[in-house]
Amino acid sequence: MNVTQKNNQKGFTIIEVVLVLAIAALIFLMVFIALPALQRSQRDTQRKSDVSRLQTAIQNYQSSNRNKLPDLSDDSFINGYMKVGGEDFADPDGTDYTFTVNSTNGFAPTTFTSGQLHYTVGAKCNGEQVVTGQGTAKIAIQYKLEGGGTTCVSN
Repeated sequence: MNVTQKNNQKGFTIIEVVLVLAIAALIFLMVFIALPALQRSQRDTQRKSDVSRLQTAIQNYQSSNRNKLPDLSDDSFINGYMKVGGEDFADPDGTDYTFTVNSTNGFAPTTFTSGQLHYTVGAKCNGEQVVTGQGTAKIAIQYKLEGGGTTCVSN
């Protein structure tokens, strides 16, 4: 009597397990590569929003003060117009924004540091660039984005 035993054990082969682990590793790798870019994009979106808020605050200040531009070195402007109701006005990386006020002599900033808002009097934006000679009540605000390029708004 010749009896053959069949192995009826159920389970996964080593190749199937390795294949599943490799696919899971690729998915995790893609997430870890995409996550910093997504976070950078979110911070840049917040910075653009902050620059637009600053532009609106300056316009509100001008309408209340006979078209006079605010002194950005004075904390009363930031506290009175930018931090209304306990709102925060700081770079998304946690540092405070700093202001660089540029004159109307045609200076357009070429070097930027993190958290630095370039505020050019007598200028307007032309895309990402500042064009000067637009009148003393006109301003352009420029900020370098973390993901590349700059954002520029003017009144």
